[in-house]
Amino acid sequence: MSLTDVTTAEFAAGTAPLSAASVGDYWALLKPRVMSLVVFTGFAGLWVAPGHIHPLLAAVAILCIAVGAGASGAINMWYDRDIDAVMNRTLGRPLPAGRMQPNEALAFGVILASGSVILMGLAVNVVAGALLAGTIGFYVFIYTMWLKRRTPQNIVIGGAAGAFPPMVGWAAVTGDIGWPSVALFALIFFWTPPHFWALALFRSGDYQKAGVPMMPVVAGPRETKKQMLVYTVVLWPIAVAPYFMGIAGAAYLALAAVLSLCFTGFSVAVWFDRTDKWPKRMFAFSILYLSLLFALLILDRAPGGLLG
Repeated sequence: MSLTDVTTAEFAAGTAPLSAASVGDYWALLKPRVMSLVVFTGFAGLWVAPGHIHPLLAAVAILCIAVGAGASGAINMWYDRDIDAVMNRTLGRPLPAGRMQPNEALAFGVILASGSVILMGLAVNVVAGALLAGTIGFYVFIYTMWLKRRTPQNIVIGGAAGAFPPMVGWAAVTGDIGWPSVALFALIFFWTPPHFWALALFRSGDYQKAGVPMMPVVAGPRETKKQMLVYTVVLWPIAVAPYFMGIAGAAYLALAAVLSLCFTGFSVAVWFDRTDKWPKRMFAFSILYLSLLFALLILDRAPGGLLG
């Protein structure tokens, strides 16, 4: 029997013959696009933290954050292989496409998760290791296994998993959890709902087919758009908080305010839009928004003060 003869049901059940998954398939399990943003925000937390960390240990910490994020993605794909098989956006993933056995994906994720946490705890410090373990556990057990298929608030509460990396980076340097790192956590936490709901607005058919109670499916587009607008306004004081906490300068303050105003402007455009045009634009801008804020934090603390 060839791989093309194996049904999606066999792969979902784990009864298909062993696969010959490629390196690219294992890479895809790590959700590299998500992982890159996690690594970037984790590095920002490490970069702005007070104190000193040896460059080698800093590299180890970032590697552990990257591997831990990838491990979470792999376990998420293992658990969600049944709904991934009915969503157009996820049909090409290694498991629903029939290129990998479920037990391979699970083992890969568990090994990476365990290794990243142990290495972080032993090589860097116990606090950073514990936070990384909590991040992985929250994403796998709280978001993926508990919230995602049960409540339209899945991405609101579950978004905490993606908000932990700056705290992990901060703890890698300081060995504790400081209020500035909590502010960075809050920035990602409150950014996540409007970011994902913008995607859900133009992918609601996929989520409906898969039985995932995303906000547009359960409450409708108008309620979703209203909540998106509220969250973007809530982000205003959070986005500028790093300035008032002493980890960013006046240039960051001004640019963060402008970016936050633009984010709300996109949300207003989505409110009046009756097509998928502005939700798609807002989704793209949301990634740029968060990336720029953390880039500004890094530049603001660069040698020589690139932002003055």
